[in-house]
Amino acid sequence: EERYTILAINRLDEDNAWRADTLMIPSKIEEDFLKYSPFPKHLDILKDINKMVFFSYPIQAYAAYENGKLVKWGPTSMGKKAAQTKTGLMFSNWKKTLAISTVNKSWKLPYNFNIHNTLGIGWHQFDLPGYPASHSCLRLLMDDAKWMYSFGEQWVLTPDGAKVRANGTPVIVFGEYAWGQKKPWKQLAKDHKSTEYSIEDMEKEVQPFKEKILQEQSNRAQVIAEVETEKNKTTP
Repeated sequence: EERYTILAINRLDEDNAWRADTLMIPSKIEEDFLKYSPFPKHLDILKDINKMVFFSYPIQAYAAYENGKLVKWGPTSMGKKAAQTKTGLMFSNWKKTLAISTVNKSWKLPYNFNIHNTLGIGWHQFDLPGYPASHSCLRLLMDDAKWMYSFGEQWVLTPDGAKVRANGTPVIVFGEYAWGQKKPWKQLAKDHKSTEYSIEDMEKEVQPFKEKILQEQSNRAQVIAEVETEKNKTTP
């Protein structure tokens, strides 16, 4: 557990631990990993939003909330400079326990959850080398990818699969990475708040999209109710 905490804080997985010439190590290793979260534990602006996911480019970390309560956070590796991840509001679409990369067919992507169908962006397990290295996807640790695979909700399509009736879980990818500069988590020894977001910071990211998110959430509830009604009508 302690090794997991240290590597996660440094945005590394086990296979890439050798890449670090310096590791940031907490003076005390807490059992509850949420205590190291750079995201606020509670966000009142999300109290009416069932589920919400954030991916931060500047600190290469993600957070998952349920009705404003932080339930999960962890490290990520997002799009490299030449293939940066699209920012803004997206929604989780479809998922597959093992997907094959369209960039390189030898790359296996466990617990892939798509969030932008036309651009092929999704979160999944893959290498975390301690910096943005993907081809625009959102890389996660294996355990995190499994958890997020269950947490996210899939879209609802029309019976012929041609149209989207309801979107899945809202996802906001935000911020700009400081390419070529010292990584924020490498500054934790001097400033323990170097990766931290305030409540006000996160509210600024949510506010422009809040109305849209609530509209989509309401529509999803209505569509799911309609689907259940349709199913009951056809069930003998």
